[in-house]
Amino acid sequence: MLGSIDSIETFGLVDGPGIRTVVFLNGCSLRCKFCHNPEMWQIRDFNYTSDDVVKKVMRSKPYFKNNGGVTFSGGEPLLQYEFLVEVCRKLKEENVHIAIDTAGIGKGDYKELLSTIDMVLLDIKHITSSGYENITKRDYLDKFFDFVEQLNESNKEVWIRQVVIPGVNDNEEYIYELSKFIKKYIKNVTRVDFLPYHKMGEEKYETLKIENSYKDVAEMDKERCNRLYNIFMEDFSK
Repeated sequence: MLGSIDSIETFGLVDGPGIRTVVFLNGCSLRCKFCHNPEMWQIRDFNYTSDDVVKKVMRSKPYFKNNGGVTFSGGEPLLQYEFLVEVCRKLKEENVHIAIDTAGIGKGDYKELLSTIDMVLLDIKHITSSGYENITKRDYLDKFFDFVEQLNESNKEVWIRQVVIPGVNDNEEYIYELSKFIKKYIKNVTRVDFLPYHKMGEEKYETLKIENSYKDVAEMDKERCNRLYNIFMEDFSK
């Protein structure tokens, strides 16, 4: 079985616990306005076998030590579900810790994959239908909840990721509602990260001749993002 992979990075430190190899899979059905990887929206060449990926990951295994491993990101890794399951099965035979970084928008049935991996980095786009559709340009919040239901049943560890965008969700009202949302709907959350919106991928939109909906949106002030995070954590820990 072949997969479409944009790149494989070693020694990742922000995509899960420990030192990790990060595999970026092509393909995503969302069109998030803050996306910094628009070149991965389309599934392009099928350029890796599952064994190719396993070999790449295993080269770095000595550096994983006790808590490192591999993270499958993208794009949206769930769109290459069958390939991902095959790779994860083989890596689990090698006792590699496996995480997926996902928005939960794939083909619908995730039980087989969730039984194979160790944790999920879950991307929150927005917590209301209108906000979700505005940011992603897709009406897929129900699909997100389908994934969350299966994720909860799997009892896997979850890290939450929330991009904070000036003028969109950088306010205390949203922060308090986010806290309620996570506590109500998502189980086994052991960490929540706020990611300040940045413009690092802006030149990609020009190169690819894609409309940049956030061209005039300023980068998120990191100090303000930290203040909002502290407010969130104080409420979330209650």
